[in-house]
Amino acid sequence: MSLDFAPFEFPDLPELSDLETDFERAEYLQLTLTNHATNDGNSNNEHYKTLRRYFLDNPNTKSLVPDWVRTKRDLAHFWQFIKQKFPSYAERREFIWDEFSPLLEYLEQGNKTPHKTIIEDSLDTLSSEYVNFIWQKSMQRIKDDPEGAITSARTLIEAVLKHILDELNIDYQENPDLHELYKIVAEELNLTPEQHDEKIFKQILGSCSGLISGLGSLRNSFGDAHGKGSKSYSPSARHAELAVNLAGSMCLFLIKTFKANTH
Repeated sequence: MSLDFAPFEFPDLPELSDLETDFERAEYLQLTLTNHATNDGNSNNEHYKTLRRYFLDNPNTKSLVPDWVRTKRDLAHFWQFIKQKFPSYAERREFIWDEFSPLLEYLEQGNKTPHKTIIEDSLDTLSSEYVNFIWQKSMQRIKDDPEGAITSARTLIEAVLKHILDELNIDYQENPDLHELYKIVAEELNLTPEQHDEKIFKQILGSCSGLISGLGSLRNSFGDAHGKGSKSYSPSARHAELAVNLAGSMCLFLIKTFKANTH
């Protein structure tokens, strides 16, 4: 896959502090490797090591960094890798551009989820590495793996529901139905329609319950958790984006309600 945009060019080697965005940092990391792979000479080993570590330490970008960057800790190791892999400069350039495409496209386009930062901040309050991992995986899969994103969205809700029940010291079945799990949490958090008299609250909370059921069914029909027959249909990125956005918003509501009820 080739980049849809021209690689950014720096007339001179910049100071890393001059790079204002992660997109610029990723472009410069790509350019450093391209220059080194083509014997341009305009590459800085310390810059490479710093930027490599920067993106690998960031949970949002770690999985998008090319696998070979993870194992090549400096430009000398990279040179031994690239010179044996491709004989021509043109092949090396194309390879590096293609390999950096997922990271660059994510940094350019991947922050369009509504209330993404708010959802992440809320998930962080659970102090659960697993929950945060599932959220990031859901986000990263939307474009290139819609089925996986839908499965991860459903898993995210289940993880948050279980976390809340664990905090409340309430037992649940080992492999519960998602909607049954939600019903237990909703009862504890005063979120069932039957616990309210106002018509609008009943309607909204009923819709929340329906949303949980719908996401569970969507995952069963279009996720990657089950085998498919000859007449199966594949979801697109927009379906995955909808599922992830709905799951994130629902988790945000559940966590905030849980925190309000327990503090």
